[in-house]
Amino acid sequence: MIIVDPKSVVILIRGGTELIIDEADRAIHDALCVVRDVVEDQKIVGGGGAPEIEAAIQLRKYAQTLGGREQLAVEVFADSLDIVPKTLAENAGLDQIDVLMKLRASHQAGNKFAGTDLETGNVVENMMLAGVIEPTVVKIQAIKSSTEAASMILRIDDVIAGAKSAMPPGGMPPGMGGMPPGMGGMGGMPPGMM
Repeated sequence: MIIVDPKSVVILIRGGTELIIDEADRAIHDALCVVRDVVEDQKIVGGGGAPEIEAAIQLRKYAQTLGGREQLAVEVFADSLDIVPKTLAENAGLDQIDVLMKLRASHQAGNKFAGTDLETGNVVENMMLAGVIEPTVVKIQAIKSSTEAASMILRIDDVIAGAKSAMPPGGMPPGMGGMPPGMGGMGGMPPGMM
């Protein structure tokens, strides 16, 4: 008996070792999540570093309209997007700089969907037509999450820098005082503990 519209499906995974089974389980889970994201959002972008390179190029153009710190911040953000195609190239054993230069040249020539073929290292002019696609929602979430993480690190750095400037030289911050009353003369660490 064949059920036309099942409510659930079981995938049986077999392998030689527990490690192989766990890896296959993770790969299937990841693939199913990608399919779910595409079905729910119904928007896709090309893979192979195409959206990151295009966004970086557009951000660099925008940075030229700014001045001062804002320009530097936008340029650094654009540089951070280059990490995706660089990492893809590195993981494929390709020259990162060569891949980045080829991608930038292709995008600046108007190929907005150009990405890297990780087997050959060559530029594919349209990753969408080549069938190398990713859900847009995944790209958006990755950029949001990494931006939030970087912002949080910068805020923590500001707090630490602010706390250091508030401390008097060689002492504790104001209002910290010394030991509470009755704590003096405790003798420190027991013998043999140092």
